[in-house]
Amino acid sequence: MRSLWVIRILFVGLCIAAGYAISQVRPEYIGIRHAAFFGMLMGFGFGWLLIAVDEMLKGFSLRAFSATTFGLILGTVVAELIDASRLFENADAKVQWLIHLGLFLSFSYIGIVLALRSNKEDFSLIIPYIRFRPQNQPDSLLLLDTSVIIDGRIADLIESRFIEGLVVVPRFVLREIHQIADSADPIKRARGRRGLEMLNRIQRNPQTEFRIHEGDFSNEQEVDAKLIHLARSLNARLFTNDSNLAKIAALQKVNCVNLHEVAKCLRVALLPGEMVHLKIVREGRDKGQGIGYLPDGTMVVVNNGQSHLGQQVEAQVQSLVQTGAGVIIFSELRSPETPKNPPA
Repeated sequence: MRSLWVIRILFVGLCIAAGYAISQVRPEYIGIRHAAFFGMLMGFGFGWLLIAVDEMLKGFSLRAFSATTFGLILGTVVAELIDASRLFENADAKVQWLIHLGLFLSFSYIGIVLALRSNKEDFSLIIPYIRFRPQNQPDSLLLLDTSVIIDGRIADLIESRFIEGLVVVPRFVLREIHQIADSADPIKRARGRRGLEMLNRIQRNPQTEFRIHEGDFSNEQEVDAKLIHLARSLNARLFTNDSNLAKIAALQKVNCVNLHEVAKCLRVALLPGEMVHLKIVREGRDKGQGIGYLPDGTMVVVNNGQSHLGQQVEAQVQSLVQTGAGVIIFSELRSPETPKNPPA
């Protein structure tokens, strides 16, 4: 972003120099008092006018520009066809001029709106859609949001080559993680620093290409809306841990991967009668019950396990109950595990 402002300042300087040169060359300006000053002022104003237009067009994609141009041309052609029909040739000259202006503005506006509202497939029916892409660019773009970066499992999946592609992190997501890392809340600060560590870890991976996307959408206020807009523009897969964001992305036909759902699919499927080994960490809700957890975080309720709190036990699976938070396993205590080398 800093380099962009350097270019803008150089551009304004060139405009000022051009204004000064014009004031010294044009004969109508030679001899006028303060001609050089007014020439430089006009060059300065012209340069900043173009920069203001550039700021207003921020987030305006190339496809939107091409669609706007096509809609403008289409509206102009329709207005010219109506004008060529000589429906208004008997009108007064001033009225004809107003009619011509109204036709041009009206049909140009309608053409632009129709072109912008059409999707890529509709637009490609009229103008063939050709995608230019470098040969060495991977087919898959992995767009990461704040939650999945802080979670950290995405770094393990990338390092294990479980998922491959060009990792894209938007500048506004990086800014959000930085704000969390600078938070006064120690828990949020620790989460933000973990997110920055995960980004450094992904960036240091020699087998993965990492990019920070500078695009921003000033018309969108929420980070989730910007992520969905960017994922649609780049045709990228959005990785998140936010269930609500995943649902909104699915409604808007955006390819989204929820790592929580992936983790559920990768959990070991236990059947009644199988044996599990776990540690009883706390008491259960009912009398005599103990609670333990499998390595993947699945909660196991062990009947008659309360007396073995803090011990490793062996339990037999009795039933599995699916809840909104996941699967709960109910089991029956078999025997506490004995240490391999019992003390003398």
